[in-house]
Amino acid sequence: MPEARQAKQVVFVLQDDSLVLDWAGPAEALRLASQEIAALGLGVAPFALRFVAAGAESTGSVGVQLQALEPLPAALPEGSWVVLVGRTSAAEARTPAARSELLAWLARLAPGRTGLRLVTVCSGALLAARAGLLDGRRVTTHHQHLDQLARLAPKATVLQDRVFVQDGEVFTSAGVTAGIDLALHLIALHAGELVAARVAEQMAVALRRGPADPELSPLLAHRQHLNARLHRVQDALSRAPAEDWPLERMAELAATTPRTLSRLFAQHAGTSPQAWLRSVRLAVARHNLQAGASVAAASEAAGFNSELQLRRAWAAAGWAGTPSSARR
Repeated sequence: MPEARQAKQVVFVLQDDSLVLDWAGPAEALRLASQEIAALGLGVAPFALRFVAAGAESTGSVGVQLQALEPLPAALPEGSWVVLVGRTSAAEARTPAARSELLAWLARLAPGRTGLRLVTVCSGALLAARAGLLDGRRVTTHHQHLDQLARLAPKATVLQDRVFVQDGEVFTSAGVTAGIDLALHLIALHAGELVAARVAEQMAVALRRGPADPELSPLLAHRQHLNARLHRVQDALSRAPAEDWPLERMAELAATTPRTLSRLFAQHAGTSPQAWLRSVRLAVARHNLQAGASVAAASEAAGFNSELQLRRAWAAAGWAGTPSSARR
């Protein structure tokens, strides 16, 4: 039996009008992950969830009253995660500047730079920006707040159309349910894909999205299923689309045969493994083109052997224009 380890501290920072799903979804995923870690007898730390605020009480976005919240701690154990969640649009407009006490606390702890991991959900990235925590980072947020984030963090690179972005120990995510996608990703990094897959199944999450998936993507239609083996393969392909992915390698990830994997893809995803990989590569190539990359660079980053192969895949998919015309 592996020796139990000290719990991983995950500190959710709440403000008035915090979007409940922004913190409740990830928190529930982490709670279930701790159960799975114990059930599987893994030698990794479970999660200890803490909820802190500048005041002892807070009102959630749906009117729920939260009481007996912890005060902002003076220090946190090294390796702790600090989670900043979003607020309603009305709250952001009414009080665009966060409380000075909270900003001072964040600036002092400097998560992302001092052995603490920084995690933001939705407009929680705006709070991180106001505290000066995103300079020099690649970040994202809900699509309605992208311009605001760019103004608040002019030294950051704000990425559009992404579910979440990892830059070192700073993880930022798009809106609302994207926090669950990010939580599953963090669980996989901490405890392994098996735990993340089992948590996704318990939460009936039919759609697991990764950092390479756009926030609003046509590819998501092929991930509306609950087959953990297929999600494992799709996660791996999304993370490293430029790698060589013969069918045999995909099947090994799914612990099955190439023939069975093809059957499972057809049954659950409505496509073939090769066709799904091709669509991932096309999406990655288009994202890079829209960010200003050359056709050659976008082809290489997406895993196409040549510009010609990208152009042929582009035309076969029926996409308008050409790769060259997609460049910003």
